[in-house]
Amino acid sequence: MLHAQGIRRAVLCIGFLGEMIQREFGGEACGIKLEYSFDGEKLLGTGGAIKRALPKLGEEFFILYGDSYLPIPYAPVAEFFHRSGKPGLMTVYRNEGLYDTSNVVFAAGEIKIYDKKSKLPEMRHIDYGLSLFKASVFEKFPAEEKFDLADVMQKLVQEKQLAGYEVPERFYEMGSPAGLAELEALLKKS
Repeated sequence: MLHAQGIRRAVLCIGFLGEMIQREFGGEACGIKLEYSFDGEKLLGTGGAIKRALPKLGEEFFILYGDSYLPIPYAPVAEFFHRSGKPGLMTVYRNEGLYDTSNVVFAAGEIKIYDKKSKLPEMRHIDYGLSLFKASVFEKFPAEEKFDLADVMQKLVQEKQLAGYEVPERFYEMGSPAGLAELEALLKKS
């Protein structure tokens, strides 16, 4: 799927048993050059793992969650990111609490609130799982310290520096047996 989107290089941020992934896939899979960034002995969280991987990521990069299948075209998202002039972008889906708990207030093309802990009735959208960032966003966060990518996004929302891009297609999570079975059924059909 990533190769079909024009992706030719990926950095995998991995932790527990990550060596198994590296052994299995090596330096290339499905026409995509693979590099690895390991958490090490101290777990860094999603934000800390990205901060550690920055030397391998370049000036701007997509971030995808490892347990999601996102069947949308990525090029329009990247184009919107560049036009926005903002250092970060979150894709959102109007979820209405259907596929997981909605965690975004998205109105008039803007992310007003993003919070994974507080559940507000006006949260109708969900973080889709595809985002883009300029590396400079992570400079403000401490190296080798644990922090969540949600912390980065919430800070950008507060500063009105996180662009929002609404996608029409639902996401598929494969982080649970039920989610994995649903994705496998979808892929068998196509």
